[in-house]
Amino acid sequence: MAKDTEKLIRQLSLVSYLMAERRPVTAPEIRRDVEGYSGMNEDAFARRFYADRSELDALGIVLTVEKPLDGVAEQENYSLRPENFHLPAIAFTDPELASLQTALSLLDGEFAYAEPLRLALQQISWGRPSPLNAPDQGSIALGITGSAGGHELTSRLAKIETAIFRTKTITFDYYTMERDETGARKVDPYHLLFQGGQFYLLGHAHERGALRVFRLSRIRGKVAYATKAEHDFRRPADFDPRAYANRADWQFGEQREEAQVWISDRIGWQVERHFGRFGSVAPAGEREGDGGIVFTTSYANARQLASWVLRLGEHARVLEPDGLRTEVARRVELLCDRHEGDLELAPEGPQPGELPASANGAANGLAAAAARAEPSEPKREAAIRPERFARLVTLASVLIEAGRAGELLDAEEICARLNVTEQELHEDINVLNVVNFGGGSYVLYAEVNADGKIEVDPEPYSDNFARPARLLPVEAKALVAAIDLIGDHLPEGALEGARKKIVAALGADPMEQGLQFARQGADDSDVARVVSEAIVERRLIRLEYYKPNEDEFSARILEPYALINGREGWYVATFDPNKDAVRHFRLDRVKEIEVLEETFEPRPEVDPAADVEGWPRTGEVPASRVARVWVSPERARWAREERHVHSELSDGSVIVELSFAGADWLVREVLKEAGDAAVLEPVEAREAVRDAIARFRVAH
Repeated sequence: MAKDTEKLIRQLSLVSYLMAERRPVTAPEIRRDVEGYSGMNEDAFARRFYADRSELDALGIVLTVEKPLDGVAEQENYSLRPENFHLPAIAFTDPELASLQTALSLLDGEFAYAEPLRLALQQISWGRPSPLNAPDQGSIALGITGSAGGHELTSRLAKIETAIFRTKTITFDYYTMERDETGARKVDPYHLLFQGGQFYLLGHAHERGALRVFRLSRIRGKVAYATKAEHDFRRPADFDPRAYANRADWQFGEQREEAQVWISDRIGWQVERHFGRFGSVAPAGEREGDGGIVFTTSYANARQLASWVLRLGEHARVLEPDGLRTEVARRVELLCDRHEGDLELAPEGPQPGELPASANGAANGLAAAAARAEPSEPKREAAIRPERFARLVTLASVLIEAGRAGELLDAEEICARLNVTEQELHEDINVLNVVNFGGGSYVLYAEVNADGKIEVDPEPYSDNFARPARLLPVEAKALVAAIDLIGDHLPEGALEGARKKIVAALGADPMEQGLQFARQGADDSDVARVVSEAIVERRLIRLEYYKPNEDEFSARILEPYALINGREGWYVATFDPNKDAVRHFRLDRVKEIEVLEETFEPRPEVDPAADVEGWPRTGEVPASRVARVWVSPERARWAREERHVHSELSDGSVIVELSFAGADWLVREVLKEAGDAAVLEPVEAREAVRDAIARFRVAH
């Protein structure tokens, strides 16, 4: 029998024994009565029992230890309080449970934490209809699913998740964009953050002696444990991961100064909705004369903040500090110079397929691109496999419930329900068949007959496994991460209520325990709730919508079909009768929304989620035109990671291809590169950038 299997039998039997005894017991009694300990000598028992207690403690199953006055360890008494093993009953409403069912239906197979999510939903919906049998949900679709993205990234994520759980120091090679170099890292992993479609690791970097953030896609090769010890570090008690999920691009790093940026009335409402949480907003004073708001924000990276200001064009102006104002002016001149006349280009260098295998910046960028291009994982193959302990506890509860009801279970259905293979199911049943309370009293006996049915004979003392067990850390994290990924964007509108009840039952927010899914885009919850109501009731909506490409507002009357998330936020998929076509509108650009009394019949030809694996996931809209854009040597590394490289030039710059439908979108993409990019063709797009620069200069 494998050591891991022996350990699981021992730990499950220890839990069973302590729950059945309902009294404090001594170490000698445990050694004598619990399966797996009796054959050990005293030293071996002491080591194994200490290790098992430590692992159970990490799983949230904490034994109570009563120490004798004289401090003799052998006379310590051990017990397990029911509340330390059983999950408190959670009184979900039907809409809340339906929302949780929908969450699993949407995420199953693509969410990195899909497997522990399945087990968590089994536990929290105890006694209710199975959340694994959710109805089809056509009113929401996900472009961003919390997937790790490819086999290599999946493996890294799983290793790091385990290292966080076990407090193990890890080592890996890491490519640093700013310095354009790859080096060895030794890190105490504290927390995982999912933001902007990417996973990030927050941890103490030994080389720097400080907290650092690492993007998983920039890790090279395998992640390994630094030592063979059971534990290597303790996470600082004052570590607060929430601050890292609430930063703008310009706030990553050590905060240097505070900036004040004037924003025009035209887009002030949108900036406040989208970026207000990264600073503060106040009405503009008399010195600005033309109204608007002043956005005050701290920043660590002047270039990133300048990039944001430039993308807003004539609607934004830096008020202070002087240094940032000077930086914006310098970059405007760069943009101007690189769009006047013909841009002089360096000769072509080695092209993408010709680059050497050595880890220079370009090769690193291409490796990242290759990782992104790797085919996604097959359905139901998720990154994070839950602890087998959790699966066994869940399976035990399912089997005992069926045995007491005198029902036969279909083995194939249970495999699908727990997402295990037939062989894994047989192995799990064999383990549970030898878990006992001591004294020859077993939890259950089950076997799969020739017809593929599972017959179960529960023992009379199996009550302790006939109730839902506590959510283990990875299950709790998976459950709350799924809720946070979807947010309040379901027609039932009940996920937030379910989240509060789950956190109350657990006694702590799992997002503080190693995983956080940052909010995607602006705070659009008010708009989302109104849209969801209209979708459910099949009523028309009227939008006042800001179109940044044309810098104008438009009024639309639309048939709403579904909410879809993408790289830049959430969208409502609609049918526009005036255009006789499906159209998508970003919720954060909706200034006003009204649900009309008039209803509509859904059009059978409309598939609102048809594009979900296209532009919502990739960020590239269908387009009829392609622009060639030069990117400076200083920013080429980022371009290689995010864009399609057309050619490499000998000075380290690159030419990338950007698909675009409207020149205004392309102009904003070039402006946000803050002088480090220039349109080469088409000519009219190059001229459009010049016009935008001219308007910016007039406004400043």
